[in-house]
Amino acid sequence: MATQGRRPAGRAGKGSPVRRNRAAPAQRFPPPKPPKKTAKVVFDATEPESDEPRTFRLGVVPGATPGKWIDAWKQRMPHVPVEIVPVEVADQREALDDLDAALVRLPLSDENLHIITLYDEVPVVVASIDSHLLAADELTIADLAGEIVMIPTDDPLGPIDVPGALSPSFAPLTVAEAIVTAATGTGIVILPMSLARMHHRKDAGHRPLVDGPTSTVALAWRRDHTTPDVETFIGIVRGRTSNSSR
Repeated sequence: MATQGRRPAGRAGKGSPVRRNRAAPAQRFPPPKPPKKTAKVVFDATEPESDEPRTFRLGVVPGATPGKWIDAWKQRMPHVPVEIVPVEVADQREALDDLDAALVRLPLSDENLHIITLYDEVPVVVASIDSHLLAADELTIADLAGEIVMIPTDDPLGPIDVPGALSPSFAPLTVAEAIVTAATGTGIVILPMSLARMHHRKDAGHRPLVDGPTSTVALAWRRDHTTPDVETFIGIVRGRTSNSSR
């Protein structure tokens, strides 16, 4: 018959291999464990910001104007008050030892300091309001020949070579005293424009000295004192927002 030799349908015979198609239980193959998180390594990282009350002490040389940066600091760091410490140019390096940072006038060379230049100031000639020098819109060093040129004791520009200039017959004066003297018509003084404006008088005026030396204002702080507060102030003077990366 045609059906001879066929194995009847139904349960497999004894000893026949059994095929298992069922999927293995999930618990037999648990998911791999997530890798352990490791702390990110940051070289030369500053110390974490402390919650203890503190003050940011900022030195400022005469004529420097940190107003807009101080306003930004107050908005960003309202819990850390700023103490403005007046600093004379002649003492600015020594003053930095007791400050968080300072706005200084260059040159200031010290391998133990970080220095970021901020802006240059135009030099001006301060003279009596009646001086013939003020008839011009701007002056050159050659225009100053024959004038008595005062060099202040707290000179922010350094020695200036003025060919044909006369030396004062009186002892050196401070910037403020030199401007008062210039207003009387006894000599002139060359200063950064901010100082001329700072000591403005009705009986004195000033004109730009186009070929005179500029005065560079910079931010300086000690290399061993790069704190989170200092980093924040650096970001402010560089125009970073609170969400900017350093």
